[in-house]
Amino acid sequence: MKIQQILILIKPDGLLKSLTGNILSMVSETKLKIVGAKAIEVTKELAQEHYKSLKEENYFDELIKYIMGDYHTRRVLALVYEGEDAISKIRTIVGSTNPEKAHPITIRGKYGRITQKGVFENAIHASENEQEAEREIKLWFKPEELTSKIYPSKTDTIEKQELVWE
Repeated sequence: MKIQQILILIKPDGLLKSLTGNILSMVSETKLKIVGAKAIEVTKELAQEHYKSLKEENYFDELIKYIMGDYHTRRVLALVYEGEDAISKIRTIVGSTNPEKAHPITIRGKYGRITQKGVFENAIHASENEQEAEREIKLWFKPEELTSKIYPSKTDTIEKQELVWE
């Protein structure tokens, strides 16, 4: 057994349909631990970087609009889970990317659909493998946003404006 991390995104359609509790309940059955969580508005740059491996696909533009919330709500819930064989455990309960091919008891089988434009509204994203998990976690989270130090990090001085509470 290997300790792994995985990025999970509850996508805009999952949030709009109030599926967060149902999805988190299913994920909790894996006994993995949450090491990061945040609600985020997805920028075009983040969406394109996240799905860069699909850039040449004819559905790429629709996919970017979908994850950015152009069809539903402008947020996703990003989560990082950690534990033994996290990727296989989560991928099993998430199901096939195509909701029509997903087993009915999986998250995508229960809650997904394909739009008339052919967009897979499948409610959730889960990293496919360890390399993708690391790339995606580093893309969506800063080291200080995680409760575990899962990858090497360094302290860097960056001058920038930051929104603070009054």
